[in-house]
Amino acid sequence: MGQKINPISFRLAVNKDWRSKWYATGKEYTDNLHEDLKIRKYIKKRLHMSGISKVIIERAWNSVRVTLSTARPGLVIGRKGSEIERMTNEISQLCGGCQVKIDILEIRKPELDAQLVAENVAVQLERRIAFRRAMKRAIQTGMEFGAEGIRIRCAGRLGGADIARAESYREGTVPLQTLRVPIDYGFAEAATVYGIIGIKCWINKKEEKEEKGGGGGRPRGGQRRERNDRNNG
Repeated sequence: MGQKINPISFRLAVNKDWRSKWYATGKEYTDNLHEDLKIRKYIKKRLHMSGISKVIIERAWNSVRVTLSTARPGLVIGRKGSEIERMTNEISQLCGGCQVKIDILEIRKPELDAQLVAENVAVQLERRIAFRRAMKRAIQTGMEFGAEGIRIRCAGRLGGADIARAESYREGTVPLQTLRVPIDYGFAEAATVYGIIGIKCWINKKEEKEEKGGGGGRPRGGQRRERNDRNNG
């Protein structure tokens, strides 16, 4: 009872993919794992204002490919690619001199990315905006951009209260146990004067419906119309 699981890891191999793609054994596995943690920490610290949603790390022999999903690709690339070159050299040093390549994917709708929504709420809490207003505004914006459902939960000393508590708001449908539903999950922390406030966000994006069922029904309607025209004629 009460056991929680990360919604992304719960859906791995169903409609979510791993964010570190490589295979290793023994000491090599340990080294690669710690290198991945260093890379993610470095990127999060360096590009904390660039709207980084996902960092995917792929390894093949002596090369490392880092794919960044960001809402602001211009800030990541820099003028004439200067930031990319600098990051490539520094990540290569973290990986022990491996060949590093950085790819950038642009997020078209950051309002529907759970990680970016949680970080946006965290930034507002750090600026001392009322937590209820920040949560409701994020939910309203997400629903306007076409989300099926959205849920946000804040926990900590909300509003500077002496006793920590948790509050959540939900709109639409967010079925966490249905694996086929594309639930996106994000977590962020707001470092306020009163302490750390954790923000969790679940977004139910629109499920892509198969066109086979709908496509099969159209000719039948057309056939019926033809038959009615013949009978009337």
